[in-house]
Amino acid sequence: MPPIDLGLGLGTSGLDDPAECTESVVTALEAGYRHVDTAQMYDNEAAVGEGIAAADVDREEIVVATKVHPTNLAPADARETAYESLDRLGLDRVDLLYVHWPTKAYDPETTLPVFDELREEEVTDHVAVSNFTPDLLREAREILESPIAAHQVECHPRFQQPEIRELAAEFDHHLVGYSPLARGDLLDDPTLAAVAERNGTSTAVVALAWALARDVVPIPKATGDHVTENLAALEVDLPADDLAEIDGLADGDRTIDPDDAAWNRG
Repeated sequence: MPPIDLGLGLGTSGLDDPAECTESVVTALEAGYRHVDTAQMYDNEAAVGEGIAAADVDREEIVVATKVHPTNLAPADARETAYESLDRLGLDRVDLLYVHWPTKAYDPETTLPVFDELREEEVTDHVAVSNFTPDLLREAREILESPIAAHQVECHPRFQQPEIRELAAEFDHHLVGYSPLARGDLLDDPTLAAVAERNGTSTAVVALAWALARDVVPIPKATGDHVTENLAALEVDLPADDLAEIDGLADGDRTIDPDDAAWNRG
């Protein structure tokens, strides 16, 4: 089993308004979420931290994840900014600390040992990576002394990442799927709509239930009523025929182009 328990989480990419971000975190945690994901790049760690502090939930029950910005992955910068993330979050540690993208200042031989050190210093309980190719994932496993607890990638019914999912099972780490609704593009998908109608739920819940059934931990961004509505995915057990029909959608592509990522943000 992976070294940490993860359930459906709240993604916060794009929650740029501090008050809205904090409110979403409070709503999610008090509704039953126990996994909150942020990043230096999102420029909202302080708002996420305020939500964690304000929610009537014990900190020890919450998995808090953040990610080191690609421009901050040189050893000294990774160390300094990881501590700065703790300050912004108002926490003495995070549960998961990710390498956000293996690009810009990323050098596996010098970056990854710092993540081992940050784990030893109890800045983070677990080391994680995000947006790694299969080859880069294998390389990171060879260099790190810490086990990789999670690998986060874009994953949804139109971009299903079969090889990455197989490696998660082989290497025994969580696969965390961001943009599980393809940035809203799946909400009008006719196949998902038909499955949703048969199961008496929504297309969003079907997409999230598909992820959970395929051993992917989805982290949808949500505000307002959608925060609590997404929890219904935990109660939906899609029939095998419906899952197979959704599997047939795997002809699309990612919605986030690495070349267009906001490297200078945050």
